[in-house]
Amino acid sequence: MSMDAIYLDGISLLGPGLPDWEEAVAILCGDKPAELAPVTVTAPALLPATERRRAGTSIKLSMAVGLAAAEAAGIDPGGLANVFTSSGGDCENCHHLLDALASSERMISPTRFHNSVHNAAAGYWSIATHCEAASTSLSAYDASFGAGLIEAAGQVLTSGAPCLLIAFDTAYPEPLFALRPVPFPFGVGLVLSPTRGAHSMATLGLSLTRDPADTLSEPPLEQLRREIPTARALPLLQRLAGGGAGRVVLDYLDDTRLAIEVGG
Repeated sequence: MSMDAIYLDGISLLGPGLPDWEEAVAILCGDKPAELAPVTVTAPALLPATERRRAGTSIKLSMAVGLAAAEAAGIDPGGLANVFTSSGGDCENCHHLLDALASSERMISPTRFHNSVHNAAAGYWSIATHCEAASTSLSAYDASFGAGLIEAAGQVLTSGAPCLLIAFDTAYPEPLFALRPVPFPFGVGLVLSPTRGAHSMATLGLSLTRDPADTLSEPPLEQLRREIPTARALPLLQRLAGGGAGRVVLDYLDDTRLAIEVGG
């Protein structure tokens, strides 16, 4: 599989010690040490008050990176087709649901129930931004970032219109953490376009390969890359932060990786 090149018009990042793309650039380029720190996210003012109260970490995180990427691209988020990808969705909400089902009461909050569907983040996004464009929500376990990037790029090339990729993962509490040790929330937003525009910062050409995935020399960043599915994007983000052209290989499937040719 190989795809024609598409343009990257906007980018955002939020993770431990990576509060936004601007600060992350210095860390990814090695100008500032990487230090893991708690991730703080708040519900955006765009959400009505009722939805803000109901929003969990996955909603807050996905909306934060989506809005930041759209702002960086200088585009109205309400008009963007979007792809949401996450390995597990709202992990904390899943924990609370299972905890309730394991109790003697077995009573589930309606809010927890409606937040449990995998496209809940996309639903909150459409409420906040009034977006009526096509929306896709997917999951591919550890391959979720790669699958989301392929899906979003495919939509750009077939529709001839920009698409917003929102990739995110949240942390599992115990006892689920013992089986699925995702330690931190981590989110990435990318606005992809079929044509060069005023905000275009790079071209991306996708293909599949059996070459080994790129790793990161900074131990805290490599830890994130290995432990959080969305953080599989970090070698690509490091290349983009440095502003140079070149080839990046990301973890994808067990025997297949995702190669990305980054151009100017």
